[in-house]
Amino acid sequence: MATVSPSRTMTVVQLIPALHSGGAERSTLEIARALVRAGHRSVVVSAGGRMVAQLEAEGSQHITLPIGRKSLATLFTVGKLRRILRDIQPDIVHARSRVPAWIGWWAMRGVRPRPHFVTTVHGLNSPGRYSAILLRGERVIVVSQTLRDYVLRHYPDDIEASRIAVVPRGIDTDAFPYGYRPDDTWQRAFFEQYPQLAGAPLLTLPGRGTRLKGHADAIELVSDLAQRAIDVRLLLLGADEPGREAYVAELRSLIHNRGLDDKVVISPPRSDVRDIYAMSDLILQLSVRPESFGRTVVEALALCRPVMGYAHGGVGELLAELYPAGRVPPGDREKLVERAAELLRFAPSIPPPRSYRLADMQSATLAIYDEVVAGVAAA
Repeated sequence: MATVSPSRTMTVVQLIPALHSGGAERSTLEIARALVRAGHRSVVVSAGGRMVAQLEAEGSQHITLPIGRKSLATLFTVGKLRRILRDIQPDIVHARSRVPAWIGWWAMRGVRPRPHFVTTVHGLNSPGRYSAILLRGERVIVVSQTLRDYVLRHYPDDIEASRIAVVPRGIDTDAFPYGYRPDDTWQRAFFEQYPQLAGAPLLTLPGRGTRLKGHADAIELVSDLAQRAIDVRLLLLGADEPGREAYVAELRSLIHNRGLDDKVVISPPRSDVRDIYAMSDLILQLSVRPESFGRTVVEALALCRPVMGYAHGGVGELLAELYPAGRVPPGDREKLVERAAELLRFAPSIPPPRSYRLADMQSATLAIYDEVVAGVAAA
């Protein structure tokens, strides 16, 4: 899809709690990059994080303000954000999370001319008035059909279907080229760092250090495969994060109790996920609760690597469309080990990606910005 260039230069302020890691955070950077490339001004307000350096290197401005904490103290940021918006005079304020959306909504009350308000619902948030702030956007972006159905089901009186735009997250096919394989130098360095992962098929479960990502299910899968005399290794990629020490200790205890100390590695977040995916024999997506999308599924398939995941939420939606062989009933331990054994023995072929591309997501989002601004201008 060709990039849509809005008819006038815009200033867009994106609001997000922080820029450490996560799908919403990555989408923030991807849209910021597209805005800069199209000649617009891109500003992100957040508490900061490791992704700020990349954001600024790609031409956006970052303003540090803790607008995402679930605390009464966060209310004191309303006035500060109002002053920021008065100074910047944005055309659009785009909120990507609930607390920043509330702060942004209140802050815009004192800004003239009032910016247009766009929101993205990134997750299957608990229904209620607190979450409903994300439905106040002039356009409400959702990242999957699953999420669109969820919003309409739980908020039938709060939003018209016409205001909802389904814009799936996309992956950069240049960054995740079909059939890519890491070079020998990278592989040697990787196995020198993690020698216990060598010598058997590698399963990789990428995800933050939270039990919702299903790390325990992946560990049990390795144990169950061993009971069937199927030797594998497991990398829990990105789970070892600051602040997650107690949870990681739980995982290490489970690994030890299953006798898997020499087969499982828990790593911190890494920047070479493409190489790790490409070297893996099977990518796992075992979130115990439905997720709104499942970028990992698309990234792995773009590299021509098989994916196995629980068939619910956005992950189930993606697998049904792109790789049905990888679908497993949620929480079904027996089916999980059976399907893993099948895919390790023979994985169905994977065609090059023709959808869920980053350029499509960027183009669609900028087109929404253009429609919002042009629609009011024409009124």
